[in-house]
Amino acid sequence: MREVDLIVTGSKALLLDSKNTCLNRASVAVNADGIVAVDHTEKIEKLYRARKTIHAGDSLIMPGFVNCHTHAAMTCFRGIADDLELMDWLNNYIFPAEARNVNKELVYWGSLLAAAEMIKSGTTTFCDMYIFEDETAKAATAAGIRCLIGEVLFDFPSPNFKTVDEGIAYTKMLAEKWKDDPLVNIIIEPHALYTCSMPLLKEVKILAEQYGVPIGLHLLENAAEKKQLEEKLGRGAVSFLKEIGYLNEQLIAFHCVCMSEEDIRLFADHGCKISHNPASNMKLASGVAPVPEMLAAGITVGLGTDGCASNNNLDMIKEMATAAKLHKAARLDPTVMDAQTVLRMATIEGAKALGMEKKIGSLEAGKKADMIIIGLDEPHLTPLYNEYSHLVYAASGADVDTVIINGNVVMENRRLLTIDEEDVMNKVREIAVGVKHSLRK
Repeated sequence: MREVDLIVTGSKALLLDSKNTCLNRASVAVNADGIVAVDHTEKIEKLYRARKTIHAGDSLIMPGFVNCHTHAAMTCFRGIADDLELMDWLNNYIFPAEARNVNKELVYWGSLLAAAEMIKSGTTTFCDMYIFEDETAKAATAAGIRCLIGEVLFDFPSPNFKTVDEGIAYTKMLAEKWKDDPLVNIIIEPHALYTCSMPLLKEVKILAEQYGVPIGLHLLENAAEKKQLEEKLGRGAVSFLKEIGYLNEQLIAFHCVCMSEEDIRLFADHGCKISHNPASNMKLASGVAPVPEMLAAGITVGLGTDGCASNNNLDMIKEMATAAKLHKAARLDPTVMDAQTVLRMATIEGAKALGMEKKIGSLEAGKKADMIIIGLDEPHLTPLYNEYSHLVYAASGADVDTVIINGNVVMENRRLLTIDEEDVMNKVREIAVGVKHSLRK
């Protein structure tokens, strides 16, 4: 009998593998940071003995959620500018608020608060674009959550850099500093085509190739942006990206609300990835991304919450419900975006979108031990006929009981083990006093 570090047992397990395997009376054996075996409990008990065992009882074991697009530190701006159109919201409220308030302290504590919120709702990996991202990396490490992070790059100054060259230098620093970290991964992130010049885009491409990392950018988030880019570029945004060599498997585009049939074909032909952010797109009235057509074309589409200033939460279970229902209402077709499809977008397809599917996204031997336990013994989850349906249409983030990331238990019985959440909330409340004061100027 082999000794391992941890065995997790539950009444059910969704593996989210290629066969969408669902096991009854299931156990997962974990050693160090990896999954050793996933099988029926009686088989695991015969082969393995654990130093620690979590008996989850009437619970569901599954991979943790992968949040493919957010701005973690914007928890500090939750609710400051709601019910506005995208460009008004961004240019007249968010950019000024950031210019007056964002510093290393805000980003660290805001990111730590985001990590607490994400862990408590079952997210084990997030892809982040923001300012002072070294602080977000530090917060993620302290919380024990996996991440893919990149400093947002503009043509104009940010609170972190005065020139484009300084932004590029900071990005290089991130790539060098975190290249061997078990939890922190790096992405190069020009903000969008309407905020980045051709020289900056060229420099980004060189950096991405040099460090072998993906590129992420906001793309075609609403009709106004699409029109603005056509006037600026003299052609469609996706055609422009093809011309400058951006269309490949390393590109992760956020939003993609206003993609044409030709845009979708180009993305599919070149293996580009997309993060769908339905709650943010709905709240900003940006539109409905043609996700069913994207999926039909074979594009890998993950799911993301966007930041707390435009969602206003980081709960991936809520995001799944929104994604499933939005497209049914928009198409007047109850069969599109079925629960299984949406759950895969929030797990294994999200991992594929981030280029991390060999490590995370499903419960399989050899992958990292990133998993969550969801309690099923609740009135709103009774009776249980279909696990996928329950997770998308009935569950909530508060049903997540235990979270394991990279083999470490970071939350057990709803208690965070790596974060003093009361301390973090108090720090962010203090920061919010300054933010509120700055908005009066």
